[in-house]
This record gives sequence, structure tokens and C-alpha cells, in this order.
Amino acid sequence: MRAVVQRVTRGTVTVDREIAGQIGHGLLVLLGVADGDNPKDADWMAAKIAHLRIFEDDAGKLNRSVIDCNGAILAVSQFTLYGDCRKGRRPSFVKAAGSEKGEALYHRFVEQTRALGLEVATGRFGQRMDVALVNHGPVTLIIDSP
Repeated sequence: MRAVVQRVTRGTVTVDREIAGQIGHGLLVLLGVADGDNPKDADWMAAKIAHLRIFEDDAGKLNRSVIDCNGAILAVSQFTLYGDCRKGRRPSFVKAAGSEKGEALYHRFVEQTRALGLEVATGRFGQRMDVALVNHGPVTLIIDSP
């Protein structure tokens, strides 16, 4: 799995001019699923992101997780994170999981993140989505599962 994690003051996903999911303070997670991923990758990614210390403590150090600061997560499926642009001009998506597997592991990630006590809003898998955010910091990280 691959995630682009952005610390945000707010984030919104809109589908067909309707808000599908929105959060205030927390993390926007763009999540891609690779063909070789399995449920353990989703569980690992959920725990990694939930406990990632990228929020400031009282001393201004990045020492607090989204759990510690009562933040939320906006999880958006993003198969294009596995786009390979090394050859030609059109990305190849052969490393991305098919939609059935991708959707199952995306939902597993969401369920596992909620099980850790976080509020999780989502986009809609497989839909064309408009994502709006205010990146705070800015802090943006790319995380690949083992």
C-alpha cells in the first residue's frame, strides 16, 4: 500500500456536487493499493498513520499523533499512486490492484483506523472525486507498507 498523508486544518471530498466526506483538524490520506497487497498491509498502514507523530506538542516538536490531538482522518482511494511514469508519456497502472481487491483493502484500512478510535470520513471508491484541503505546515509524507 502507498499513502500520501497530509496534515490539514480541513478537508472535503465532493462527488457529483455533494459532500461525500469532510473533516476539520487531522489528516487527509490518499491511499493506493498495489496488486500484491493483503489485509496485513491495510492493518499496518492504519496503525502507522494513526500513531504517526506529526503534530506539535507544547514545545513545538512533532511529538503528537492524530489520536493524541483528537483529530480525524479523511481517507480517499487513489489508485493513481501506483502510476509508473518512467516510460513514455502515459502512466502505466499495472502495479495497482484491481478494483475488487483495491476496494476491499481500502475498506479494511478505514475499518482498522476506526477501530483505533479515530473519526474517519471517506470519499467514494471508484468515483470521480474533487478533493479540497488546507495543508497545515505544510506537512506531507509518503508512506509505503513493508
